[in-house]
Amino acid sequence: MSDPAAPVQEGAPPPPPVAERVFGAALPLAEQYVAQLATDGVVRGLIGPREVARLWERHVLNSAAVAEAVPGGARVVDVGSGAGLPGIPLGLARPDISLTLVEPMARRVEFLDQAVAALATPGGLPWRVVRGRAEERSVVAAVGPVDIVTARAVAPLPRLVGWCRGLLRPGAQLVALVGARALDELPAMLPQLEAAGMRNVHPRAVGAELGDAATTVVVMTRGAR
Repeated sequence: MSDPAAPVQEGAPPPPPVAERVFGAALPLAEQYVAQLATDGVVRGLIGPREVARLWERHVLNSAAVAEAVPGGARVVDVGSGAGLPGIPLGLARPDISLTLVEPMARRVEFLDQAVAALATPGGLPWRVVRGRAEERSVVAAVGPVDIVTARAVAPLPRLVGWCRGLLRPGAQLVALVGARALDELPAMLPQLEAAGMRNVHPRAVGAELGDAATTVVVMTRGAR
């Protein structure tokens, strides 16, 4: 939850040099998105005011690092997308993917709708926003076939897998951005994850060239039923 007493910085921070390598021709769109996070995102309570100075490293580039774990042309659904993290940076870094942002909260969906509309290009971005929870049948039907499910600090992994079960068809992968504590607890979670049908569960370091934005994701594949 944001601290209303915290000072809000004026404007968005400039992109670090590495951002051009990550986003290429989409860098102006990434800058536009960061500006939206730094202003409307803070006003709506989606981003804490103290996070503005580190939007690039801690949030946007950190999310874009997930691209290393996503195969070409993948159909990606970002669950619990919130302010669009990691989905929007991932989509900007990887224009070859199709992207669906799933979010249940109305104020966040409104922000995502506006962000996607603002980032629309003449050729069109293959992105959609779906309101609802990942476990709802209506959401599963609206999203359709999925290759990759992404999530960033949404829930403990066993619970996240349970929520995403309907989206995770055999062969689909879950790529979860998690914190250090979840990584430490991963060995103890393996029996639960495997009982839920997940296979080849492993951590993967991504974004090594991004400095402070480098992170680790947990990748797992839905086994055959």
